[in-house]
Amino acid sequence: MYKIVKYAFIDLVRSKWTFFYAGFYLVLTLSLFLLNTDIAKVIITLMNLVLVLVPLIATIFGVMYYYQSRDFIELLLAQPIPRRTIFLGQYTGIASSLSLCLLLGVGMPFVAYGIFYSDQVWNYLVLLVTGVLLSAIFSALAYLMAMYFDDRIKGFGIAIFIWLFFAIIYDGLLLLGLAYFSDYPLETPALVASLFNPIDLSRILILLKLDISALMGYTGAVFQKFLGNSLGILIAFGILFTWVVFPAWMIGRLAIRKDF
Repeated sequence: MYKIVKYAFIDLVRSKWTFFYAGFYLVLTLSLFLLNTDIAKVIITLMNLVLVLVPLIATIFGVMYYYQSRDFIELLLAQPIPRRTIFLGQYTGIASSLSLCLLLGVGMPFVAYGIFYSDQVWNYLVLLVTGVLLSAIFSALAYLMAMYFDDRIKGFGIAIFIWLFFAIIYDGLLLLGLAYFSDYPLETPALVASLFNPIDLSRILILLKLDISALMGYTGAVFQKFLGNSLGILIAFGILFTWVVFPAWMIGRLAIRKDF
């Protein structure tokens, strides 16, 4: 698996699109610092962009890389290599390369501006960790959809729909539900519902670490109560990690019966 991960990682790192992805975050972060030197405000601005762009880019890369490397996968399947090793190795290479681009593109400007001498260092680390986890989650979901659908158009469309559902549609349905049942106490159900959306959960974690949950009203107070302490943060990160493990497990399971 190490050799497969290494090949997929190097193959993606050499891609011009990977350089563009890392360069985009580098230029964006530097531009934000030129406009405002307040690190907390830069983190908030990046949060709004990272929570949308990272899942989208991970989804696109996950689908495209699988379909473009199908011939290479068929070659590997002819070798005495476990099927799970091949597919999980490729997925790990995709997730690690995207995570490296995010860490370099966003991380270097913060280091240059002295983030480790600032009181915002933990908020900065939460932003990076959630970004890395979102890269792993949505690249896994996209890779899984590409494995499941041999038709490229169908696989790409379903993967984009999954991103669209978690990024936009899920929140819309949640708001409709909260408005329809507004006469009932819905703070706890809203908290539980947020756990089933990795983007919403990441947003809540960053907002709580930035100590601006008051902007979310009474619901923010509920989130602060359940997720604002160390145990709640560990539970939240544990749920995000589960969002990584479950699709990866599904990839390994589908790899056993995948027929080319």
